[in-house]
Amino acid sequence: MVLYYSSILRCTLHWFAILGHCPSVESPISIVDRSRVSEIVDQIEFLVQYNDLNRCTVLGFIQWRAFLIINAMLGVIMITRLHVMYQRSRAMLIFLVITFLAITVACGVIVAKQSSPISWHEIIVLGTYHCVIEGTDPSVAKSWILITVWEVLALCLAVWITLKHFRELRRSRIGSTIRDWFTVLIKSHVLYFAAFTAVSCFNLGLLSPSISGSFSAGLEIYNGILRIISLLQMFVLGPRLILTIREYHAALVNTSDEGTHMTTLAFRERSHVSTGSDV
Repeated sequence: MVLYYSSILRCTLHWFAILGHCPSVESPISIVDRSRVSEIVDQIEFLVQYNDLNRCTVLGFIQWRAFLIINAMLGVIMITRLHVMYQRSRAMLIFLVITFLAITVACGVIVAKQSSPISWHEIIVLGTYHCVIEGTDPSVAKSWILITVWEVLALCLAVWITLKHFRELRRSRIGSTIRDWFTVLIKSHVLYFAAFTAVSCFNLGLLSPSISGSFSAGLEIYNGILRIISLLQMFVLGPRLILTIREYHAALVNTSDEGTHMTTLAFRERSHVSTGSDV
């Protein structure tokens, strides 16, 4: 099953029709080939199935709704990180859970009440099934407004608690380790938020009539960049929020073990010296 957007198909059909039927256009395609192209164009237009209950509709439903599940998982990761950064505060955990649930439910309602003229159609070209999408889905872009509010709130809370701990532990010897730990947290958070900001800007741009109402190659490039950044944000930088903590925790455990080993050797050496002096 191959996914295509209607604007690409329309542009292709348009230029095929020009090359096949317009005698004033000079083309390297022969008359026989142009007649074959014309027949293929007619077959493509004939083979479009306007059936709302086909495989493409199911595929489109999964594609447009999957981001809710993925962002819910990323939200759980973010709540866990903030809960740890706030020293496992129960009040902060309750606040984060209630806020995230409210935003998630609101996004689900917005997407469920989709009323935009979007439809998926199935075409068959040379024995290959293709999915063509007609229209745009502004409900997804609108839901990103609420998700953006959540991410901005999470970033502000992370930056605030980090600055607070840096001020409190500036002169503490133990605070250097804690500052390193918070530095790892905030670096991975800022990198993830930068990618999320780019995805949000592209999604919110779909609300513009000049973008959503156009059918051009530029729109396809726009959608392609959006998909690439979305995959990077959800499946690369999102898991890194957990992996960076695990990597730093492993390094911290190794450092702690080495420090304990050196302390044990020093204690044994001092014990041996004191025993010898007593004798």
